[in-house]
Amino acid sequence: MRDFIAGIWEILEVVLIALLTVFFIRSFIMQPFLVSGASMEPNFEDGNYLLIDEATYYFREPARGEVIVFHYPADKSSFFIKRVIGLPGERVVIESGSVKIAPKNAPEDLRIIDELYLDQNLLTSGHADIILQDNEYFVLGDNRSNSFDSRNWGTLSEDNIVGLVRLKLFPFSEFGTIAIPSY
Repeated sequence: MRDFIAGIWEILEVVLIALLTVFFIRSFIMQPFLVSGASMEPNFEDGNYLLIDEATYYFREPARGEVIVFHYPADKSSFFIKRVIGLPGERVVIESGSVKIAPKNAPEDLRIIDELYLDQNLLTSGHADIILQDNEYFVLGDNRSNSFDSRNWGTLSEDNIVGLVRLKLFPFSEFGTIAIPSY
Protein backbone atom coordinates (compact mmCIF):
# COMPACT_ATOMS: atom_id res chain seq x y z
CA MET A 1 0.00 0.00 0.00
CA ARG A 2 2.83 2.35 0.85
CA ASP A 3 4.41 1.79 -2.61
CA PHE A 4 1.05 2.47 -4.27
CA ILE A 5 0.64 5.82 -2.45
CA ALA A 6 4.26 6.76 -3.25
CA GLY A 7 3.62 5.98 -6.93
CA ILE A 8 0.46 8.11 -7.00
CA TRP A 9 2.29 10.96 -5.25
CA GLU A 10 5.11 10.79 -7.83
CA ILE A 11 2.62 10.98 -10.70
CA LEU A 12 0.88 13.95 -9.07
CA GLU A 13 4.22 15.74 -8.67
CA VAL A 14 5.05 15.27 -12.37
CA VAL A 15 1.60 16.48 -13.43
CA LEU A 16 1.81 19.52 -11.11
CA ILE A 17 5.27 20.48 -12.39
CA ALA A 18 4.10 20.07 -16.00
CA LEU A 19 1.02 22.24 -15.39
CA LEU A 20 3.06 24.96 -13.67
CA THR A 21 5.60 24.92 -16.52
CA VAL A 22 2.89 25.26 -19.16
CA PHE A 23 1.20 28.04 -17.17
CA PHE A 24 4.50 29.94 -16.83
CA ILE A 25 5.42 29.58 -20.52
CA ARG A 26 1.96 30.58 -21.72
CA SER A 27 1.67 33.53 -19.32
CA PHE A 28 5.12 35.07 -19.75
CA ILE A 29 6.97 33.62 -22.76
CA MET A 30 4.83 32.28 -25.64
CA GLN A 31 1.20 31.74 -26.46
CA PRO A 32 -0.81 30.62 -29.47
CA PHE A 33 -3.01 32.99 -31.46
CA LEU A 34 -5.66 32.24 -34.07
CA VAL A 35 -6.14 34.88 -36.78
CA SER A 36 -9.76 35.90 -37.20
CA GLY A 37 -10.67 38.17 -40.09
CA ALA A 38 -9.12 39.56 -43.23
CA SER A 39 -7.30 42.67 -41.95
CA MET A 40 -3.81 41.20 -42.43
CA GLU A 41 -4.31 39.48 -45.80
CA PRO A 42 -2.44 38.36 -47.82
CA ASN A 43 0.33 37.85 -45.24
CA PHE A 44 -1.91 36.38 -42.51
CA GLU A 45 -5.29 34.90 -43.34
CA ASP A 46 -8.37 33.94 -41.37
CA GLY A 47 -7.65 30.65 -39.62
CA ASN A 48 -3.85 30.98 -39.50
CA TYR A 49 -2.46 29.65 -36.24
CA LEU A 50 0.47 31.69 -34.91
CA LEU A 51 2.89 31.63 -32.00
CA ILE A 52 3.29 34.92 -30.11
CA ASP A 53 6.54 35.83 -28.33
CA GLU A 54 5.62 37.64 -25.12
CA ALA A 55 9.18 37.93 -23.75
CA THR A 56 10.99 40.06 -26.36
CA TYR A 57 9.30 43.32 -25.39
CA TYR A 58 10.47 42.95 -21.80
CA PHE A 59 13.95 43.67 -23.20
CA ARG A 60 13.35 46.08 -26.09
CA GLU A 61 10.72 48.27 -27.71
CA PRO A 62 8.65 47.22 -30.75
CA ALA A 63 10.22 48.07 -34.12
CA ARG A 64 8.65 49.33 -37.33
CA GLY A 65 7.39 46.51 -39.53
CA GLU A 66 6.92 43.98 -36.74
CA VAL A 67 3.58 42.20 -36.57
CA ILE A 68 2.12 42.33 -33.08
CA VAL A 69 -0.88 41.05 -31.17
CA PHE A 70 -2.49 43.46 -28.72
CA HIS A 71 -5.59 44.17 -26.67
CA TYR A 72 -7.96 46.42 -28.62
CA PRO A 73 -7.89 49.72 -26.66
CA ALA A 74 -11.69 50.08 -26.50
CA ASP A 75 -12.29 46.47 -25.38
CA LYS A 76 -9.43 44.76 -23.54
CA SER A 77 -11.07 41.35 -24.01
CA SER A 78 -10.57 41.57 -27.81
CA PHE A 79 -7.23 40.79 -29.41
CA PHE A 80 -6.07 42.34 -32.69
CA ILE A 81 -3.15 41.61 -34.99
CA LYS A 82 -1.55 44.52 -36.89
CA ARG A 83 1.80 45.79 -38.14
CA VAL A 84 3.76 48.52 -36.31
CA ILE A 85 4.13 51.54 -38.59
CA GLY A 86 4.76 54.58 -36.37
CA LEU A 87 7.01 54.64 -33.31
CA PRO A 88 6.91 56.87 -30.20
CA GLY A 89 7.74 60.50 -30.98
CA GLU A 90 7.40 60.12 -34.75
CA ARG A 91 4.99 61.97 -36.99
CA VAL A 92 2.77 59.74 -39.16
CA VAL A 93 1.04 61.19 -42.20
CA ILE A 94 -1.30 59.29 -44.48
CA GLU A 95 -2.23 61.16 -47.64
CA SER A 96 -2.56 60.48 -51.35
CA GLY A 97 -2.52 56.74 -50.72
CA SER A 98 0.88 56.59 -49.04
CA VAL A 99 2.25 56.42 -45.50
CA LYS A 100 4.91 58.94 -44.56
CA ILE A 101 7.00 59.04 -41.40
CA ALA A 102 9.06 61.87 -39.92
CA PRO A 103 11.55 61.31 -37.10
CA LYS A 104 11.04 62.67 -33.61
CA ASN A 105 13.54 65.50 -33.98
CA ALA A 106 12.49 66.59 -37.51
CA PRO A 107 8.66 66.48 -37.87
CA GLU A 108 8.79 68.21 -41.29
CA ASP A 109 11.20 65.64 -42.78
CA LEU A 110 8.47 63.29 -44.07
CA ARG A 111 9.54 60.21 -46.02
CA ILE A 112 7.36 57.59 -47.65
CA ILE A 113 8.04 54.20 -46.12
CA ASP A 114 8.65 51.37 -48.55
CA GLU A 115 6.35 48.54 -47.48
CA LEU A 116 7.65 45.61 -49.52
CA TYR A 117 5.31 43.17 -47.74
CA LEU A 118 2.33 44.87 -49.45
CA ASP A 119 1.16 44.64 -53.05
CA GLN A 120 2.97 47.45 -54.87
CA ASN A 121 -0.35 48.75 -56.30
CA LEU A 122 -2.02 48.96 -52.89
CA LEU A 123 -2.94 52.42 -51.70
CA THR A 124 -3.48 53.26 -48.05
CA SER A 125 -6.90 54.86 -47.73
CA GLY A 126 -7.84 57.54 -45.27
CA HIS A 127 -6.05 60.56 -43.91
CA ALA A 128 -3.97 61.00 -40.79
CA ASP A 129 -1.48 63.50 -39.45
CA ILE A 130 -0.42 62.68 -35.93
CA ILE A 131 2.62 63.04 -33.71
CA LEU A 132 2.92 60.02 -31.45
CA GLN A 133 3.53 60.52 -27.74
CA ASP A 134 5.87 58.44 -25.59
CA ASN A 135 4.71 54.81 -25.44
CA GLU A 136 2.32 55.27 -28.40
CA TYR A 137 2.39 53.32 -31.65
CA PHE A 138 0.56 53.66 -34.96
CA VAL A 139 -0.51 50.26 -36.30
CA LEU A 140 -2.06 49.26 -39.63
CA GLY A 141 -3.41 46.07 -41.10
CA ASP A 142 -1.74 44.79 -44.28
CA ASN A 143 -5.14 44.67 -46.01
CA ARG A 144 -5.47 48.45 -45.94
CA SER A 145 -8.92 48.56 -47.52
CA ASN A 146 -10.33 46.10 -44.98
CA SER A 147 -8.65 46.86 -41.68
CA PHE A 148 -9.92 48.47 -38.51
CA ASP A 149 -6.72 50.04 -37.17
CA SER A 150 -5.08 53.26 -35.95
CA ARG A 151 -6.71 55.19 -38.80
CA ASN A 152 -10.06 54.44 -37.14
CA TRP A 153 -9.48 54.31 -33.38
CA GLY A 154 -6.21 56.18 -32.88
CA THR A 155 -2.88 55.27 -31.37
CA LEU A 156 -1.96 52.11 -29.52
CA SER A 157 -0.53 52.40 -26.03
CA GLU A 158 2.47 50.17 -25.34
CA ASP A 159 0.77 48.61 -22.32
CA ASN A 160 -1.85 47.03 -24.64
CA ILE A 161 0.77 45.04 -26.57
CA VAL A 162 0.71 41.30 -25.86
CA GLY A 163 3.63 40.23 -28.01
CA LEU A 164 5.45 39.79 -31.27
CA VAL A 165 4.29 37.30 -33.91
CA ARG A 166 7.24 34.90 -34.36
CA LEU A 167 5.97 31.77 -36.04
CA LYS A 168 3.21 30.65 -38.37
CA LEU A 169 2.21 27.15 -37.28
CA PHE A 170 -0.82 26.47 -39.48
CA PRO A 171 -1.50 25.87 -42.30
CA PHE A 172 1.47 23.49 -42.40
CA SER A 173 2.28 24.52 -45.98
CA GLU A 174 3.10 28.02 -44.64
CA PHE A 175 4.94 26.89 -41.49
CA GLY A 176 7.88 29.16 -40.69
CA THR A 177 9.25 32.20 -38.93
CA ILE A 178 7.90 35.65 -39.62
CA ALA A 179 10.35 37.94 -41.41
CA ILE A 180 10.74 41.44 -40.04
CA PRO A 181 11.13 43.93 -42.89
CA SER A 182 13.94 46.46 -42.95
CA TYR A 183 13.25 50.03 -43.99
